[in-house]
Amino acid sequence: MGGIGTCLWFNGQAEEAANFYVHLFENSRITDVSRGGGDGPGIPGDVLTIAFELDGRAFRGLNGGPEFTFSEAISFELFFEDQEELDSKWKALTSDGGQEGQCGWLKDRFGVSWQLIPQMLPTVLNSPDPAASQRALQAMLGMKKLDIAALQAAYDGDAPPKR
Repeated sequence: MGGIGTCLWFNGQAEEAANFYVHLFENSRITDVSRGGGDGPGIPGDVLTIAFELDGRAFRGLNGGPEFTFSEAISFELFFEDQEELDSKWKALTSDGGQEGQCGWLKDRFGVSWQLIPQMLPTVLNSPDPAASQRALQAMLGMKKLDIAALQAAYDGDAPPKR
């Protein structure tokens, strides 16, 4: 077996999305572009599929038409050590028509769902201290973009930091 990849179905935006993602993540690149010909689907010369890597992981964008759209049933998870990096990716992914969701979820301008998660979140939510975990959970439920300092403060039982 040659490995597992991910194919994302777009309605004419596969190349734009691939270029956006490749510029957003380090260690990323376009690896192949297949253009439509006169005997297949699509307009001759338009991108039919585009293969790309994001941080070394293989993806393929397919301009398949309007029949299928993205939903939250599938999302990409990004984990962050610090707030500055999380904020930067949040801003980029919600720009130009992206939409903020609850609890660290968002949709980018192409409709792809993402979860931007602090590295510390699983630790505080799965703590052996149920009261501390519950405080962190309640803090998270009140957030759109997750705030690492506020989550830690809630877990610790402190007042949320001023931001």
